[in-house]
Parts: sequence; structure tokens; C-alpha cells
Amino acid sequence: MTVTNPASPAKRLEWQIAHVRDVVVETRRVKSLMLQPASWPGHLPGQHVDIRLTAEDGYQAQRSYSIASPPEDELLALTVERVKDGEVSPYLLDELRVGDQLELRGPIGGYFVWTGAAKEPVYLLAGGTGITPLMSMLRHRDRRASPPPALLIYSARSWEDILYRDELEAMMLRDSGFRLVYALTRQQPQDWTGHRGRIDKGLLSANWFPPAHNPTIYVCGPTTFVETASSLLVELGFDPLSIKTERFGPSGG
Repeated sequence: MTVTNPASPAKRLEWQIAHVRDVVVETRRVKSLMLQPASWPGHLPGQHVDIRLTAEDGYQAQRSYSIASPPEDELLALTVERVKDGEVSPYLLDELRVGDQLELRGPIGGYFVWTGAAKEPVYLLAGGTGITPLMSMLRHRDRRASPPPALLIYSARSWEDILYRDELEAMMLRDSGFRLVYALTRQQPQDWTGHRGRIDKGLLSANWFPPAHNPTIYVCGPTTFVETASSLLVELGFDPLSIKTERFGPSGG
């Protein structure tokens, strides 16, 4: 996903070279780039990096992408969605090959992060590729010995557009403390019994940690998704200050 509201880095971060070790096809419009930075200080789930491309004539384009991998992994995973008429995403998806190099800097961001230290339930709401930073949190949680309960409500256009679907399903099967709920907004399989359409108050009130449980809440996705989800959570009694949000939108891709 492309982040449009990156927090200012606490200190100046230097650009560095990262090698492309693998390219994973996630869906027809999304791939994950597996990168090996030259020097990586480690990151927290929820942080992002900047990617910079430089053309032969010196023209540069820069975008921010959330990190999908957990801190425990050797390689850095960035999940990139194709943006129509974009400058950066078509190159990353169509031209970049294993062995190529990229310029990046990071990690960036200190607000939309989950360290895993808290014992409170983790309540995650994702819209589209907004799942990316939340996947880093879930992968980090999955590696902990005694993780807190977690719930992911994931809104996607169709069954085919769900990112990390096999990994999420496997995570749910082996972990009774993790609940997974899909909302399919445009197309559903013929035998679909889950939620149809956009998230609503009924869906959230049927799948939640009550405010009394003091869950840690993260919402990430397109602006309209984040605003709707946040408003519904407040209507259900959650303190607005307890809801951490990250949104993305058209940025030139």
C-alpha cells in the first residue's frame, strides 16, 4: 500500500540500496517485493519505508510503502498495488526483477505501531491493501509465545482480491485466539455466507472486543473506509483517542 500521511522521522534517515531477493504475486493487481537492505536497524510492525526511483535524466519519484514483514524476518516485505497511471507502482510490478536494486530509507513512523508488549486484545480493521501494516502486526503476534487475542475484519472487493488469504486462514486454524472476518464489497462466491457489502454497524457489533475489554484498535485503508470504520467504532462506544488510523489515497502511485 502507499502511505500518504507518513510521520516525520525523528532523525534524518539516509537513503540506502536494497537488493530484490524475490517477487511474490499476491493477486492480479498486487505483488510483494522481498528486499535485502544493505543495513537495516530493525523495525516495528506498522512502520513504513520510502522508495525512490531515479530516471536516466535525473528525474526522481518517491513513494512510501508499509512494511508487511515482521521484525523477526531477514527480508523486508513491501506489498505494492498497481495504481492506474501511476509513476512508481507500474515499474515495481512490471519491470523490477530479482537481483535488481532499489533505493529506500526507513523505517519511518512511531504512531501506527504495535510492539506486542501490551496484553490487551488487538482489534484490526483493514480495507484493501490497508491490510499490509496490519499483516506485519499479525505476523509478529504469530511468533509470540503468549499473544493477546486478536480480531481482523478485512474488507476486500472480492474473494480473489484478499491478500495473504492462505496465510491468514492457516493462522486462524492453528490459533484459537485469532478471529478472521471478511467483508466482500463487490463480488462474492456463489456459496458465500459471510458479510456482503461494506462494513456496517451490524458487522462490527457482531464481531468485536467490547470497549470494556480496552482493545488496542488499528484501522487502515482508503480514506472513506477509515472514516466510516472510525465513526462506527465511536458510535459503538469506543473512545476516539483509542483508535489509531492510517489512510491512503491517490498519490500518483
